[in-house]
Amino acid sequence: MTATGTRQGLRNWTDTVRQRLSGGDLGALPVVLAVVVIWAVFQILNSNFLSPRNLSNLSVDIVGAGLIAVGIVFVLLIGEIDLSVGSVSGLAAAVFAVLNVRHGMAEWLAVVLAVLGGAAVGAVHGFFVARLGVPAFVVTLAGLLGWNGLMLFVLGTSGSINIDDQGLVAKLTGHYFHDVAAAYGVAAFGAVLCFLVYYQDRRRRLATGLPARPLGEIGVRTGVLALLAFAAAHVLNRFQGLPLALLVFLVVVAGLDLVLRRTAYGRSVYALGGGTEAARRAGINVVRVRVSVFMVSGTMAAMGGLFLASRISSASQTSGSGLLLMNAIAAAVIGGTSLFGGRGTTWSALLGMLVIQSIASGMALLGIQAAVQFMITGGVLLAAVVADSVARRTLKEHGRA
Repeated sequence: MTATGTRQGLRNWTDTVRQRLSGGDLGALPVVLAVVVIWAVFQILNSNFLSPRNLSNLSVDIVGAGLIAVGIVFVLLIGEIDLSVGSVSGLAAAVFAVLNVRHGMAEWLAVVLAVLGGAAVGAVHGFFVARLGVPAFVVTLAGLLGWNGLMLFVLGTSGSINIDDQGLVAKLTGHYFHDVAAAYGVAAFGAVLCFLVYYQDRRRRLATGLPARPLGEIGVRTGVLALLAFAAAHVLNRFQGLPLALLVFLVVVAGLDLVLRRTAYGRSVYALGGGTEAARRAGINVVRVRVSVFMVSGTMAAMGGLFLASRISSASQTSGSGLLLMNAIAAAVIGGTSLFGGRGTTWSALLGMLVIQSIASGMALLGIQAAVQFMITGGVLLAAVVADSVARRTLKEHGRA
């Protein structure tokens, strides 16, 4: 790509961003700016914040709750809510620990059954919401209580089960790819994949006579992503290398993002968030999509629960409790997923969790009590909801909502 093409691509990109912002479509810009500000402030207050060690630990800490937040994104996209994900994550960890530690089941099979259990729980929720018309708030609130009780019953009187700290689940958050080629290879693969997705989209739109991004703009977008990816890889390689947990998280987020953006099922999810009756008239099986969305939420909650258990090498009565539910929902909303449905991506979960965990990490380094962290996170969440409401109103004024 020539220098002239690069300049033209950059100009087209900035013009597109300017038009979207003027129309109220803020996208990921607010949360990206929030991350930059948070990191800058904490780095000024403590020079260890942006150290390779802290950023590597941060990249692992976001995974457990981040996976749960990905499931929340799916539910929010259709304008619903799932309050049970914290309890489901704790139940999945308990089921795995009991099957593997107490009954000697192979780890891989216990993992599969725990994740399938999460999907089954989601199917139950979806049945009551989609088939019987019970409000999702009530169904999942009952699930929050009921699945938490089942978790306590499964764990039994001991209340806590330690898992093998050298086993499969423990390695989910404890294994690192020390070879520098691993992190750089993932960065290169991500950049190439991004270019191919943009390029294929351009070809498809041109073939149908629709306006498409110029090659220069695609090159600029890919270049920016590659710069960020290789910078992250460099930082990770300065500590222990690429964490397996982060790799799994990125694969899940990117894979489900492609499902939402590039498949008929994903378009059905967005359509349902835009209006149930309109989606039904368009021939979408509303019941099936609703049930499937809650199944995705339950599955991601179970996966997140296993990563959280891996982080502490145990499943206990406190698994899935505390602020986990609030953090997962807050991450999805802070990352840009609309509470009104129909707008958001799986990357919202990653960005939102990055904001929340960055605040927690910075507060820990500064020795500030958790109460302040809660107040700051609450303020960020409120700001995100206000921005969402304002953006929605602006989009309506421009006839785009």
